[in-house]
Amino acid sequence: MFKTVEEAQNWIENIKRFGSKLDLKRMEKVVALLDHPEKAFKSIHLAGTNGKGSTSTYLKKILSHAGFKVGIYTSPYVVKFNERIGINDDYISDDELVHYANELYPLTEKMLEDDETVTFFEVLTLMAFLYFRDQKVDYAVIEVGLGGLLDATNVIIPEISVITNISYDHMKQLGNTLESIALNKLGIVKDNVPLVTAIENTNLFPLFSEVTAKHHSRLKICNFDMVTNIDVKEVTRFKYRDQEYLLNLTGYHQVKNAVLAIETIRLLRIINNLHLTEEDIYEGLKTAAWPGRFEIFNKNVVIDGAHNIGGIEALIKSARTVFAGKYIKCLFSVMRDKEHKKMIEELDNFCDELYFTEFEYQRRADAEELFSESSHYHKSFHTDYKQIFFKLSSELKENEVLIVTGSLYFISEIRKLLVKE
Repeated sequence: MFKTVEEAQNWIENIKRFGSKLDLKRMEKVVALLDHPEKAFKSIHLAGTNGKGSTSTYLKKILSHAGFKVGIYTSPYVVKFNERIGINDDYISDDELVHYANELYPLTEKMLEDDETVTFFEVLTLMAFLYFRDQKVDYAVIEVGLGGLLDATNVIIPEISVITNISYDHMKQLGNTLESIALNKLGIVKDNVPLVTAIENTNLFPLFSEVTAKHHSRLKICNFDMVTNIDVKEVTRFKYRDQEYLLNLTGYHQVKNAVLAIETIRLLRIINNLHLTEEDIYEGLKTAAWPGRFEIFNKNVVIDGAHNIGGIEALIKSARTVFAGKYIKCLFSVMRDKEHKKMIEELDNFCDELYFTEFEYQRRADAEELFSESSHYHKSFHTDYKQIFFKLSSELKENEVLIVTGSLYFISEIRKLLVKE
């Protein structure tokens, strides 16, 4: 029995990340043993390369503003482990984490006897399902961990499926082409459950149409031609279908995430006959906050969890607008299994100075290796991330900005230095 949250968290974080078999049979077996907690609430299921966390937050805030009790399941965390599972604006408590760890531990041991390892992500997903069932949520916004088709979350039958966008990431598991990545994410489409998506690559439209038609699912592709008057500063303003919206999350990509949330909610309102107003949508979008996504401190330090090529491109596009004319310094650390060479290439062409560093995490790349991949004329590497961060941030001149990026795990560490909880 776990007595403290540290013990429970330690157990969860040391569970194997991947099971011996890549299928949903193990997860289906466990939810059946738990009497199907995932069937106790309505859900919205989100997949996509980037933007899942922000879109999930928009959906949660809109629904909670309309008076619904909304569960949210996202990954990874930026500030605290408990962030992965929440209801409305509150994370699962330490005591509740311990309670569900104690409920699931004997089950995982029983599965081990049958030579079945319930993985890290499966345990977290089960924990979220049990918590949402026990708390009697009206809706749960469930974010896919990786891919879609064989993801542990894919045992749910949602009200609506959502795919944010398709870009290159996790190619080892999902394949090397956008089609193979898309097909995996389209694995979340269920019979007669509508799909809303923000994909813009028209080459993928036929694939989306084919898969949804096969499942008799309505397909809604967001039309970004209806977006006008975009103004990206520390707050983001835009018009969509002639209505004005304001976001406290910065960036062009956030406009797309917000439009995706608007369309998802409008469709949900129809199919579930919800009493949900345009004011709920406006206020929900406006009050959404998401740590580590183009988060600005003291007007001159930005932390952004961009961890793949699509994320870096979105970060650069926003930074060029928000900090036009500023001298940009960038501090970068990344996981070694990411496409860091391409990410560095983008940063080489954008930053005025580029600094590479590393932090305590088993999957991280070495600073010196990243340094060697860069062709920047003003580059250096530093193994002590705290030292270089404090040096760079304390020496910023009036026209200079420091952007810290490359990994959500990395900016989580940096954020601790900026926010004294």
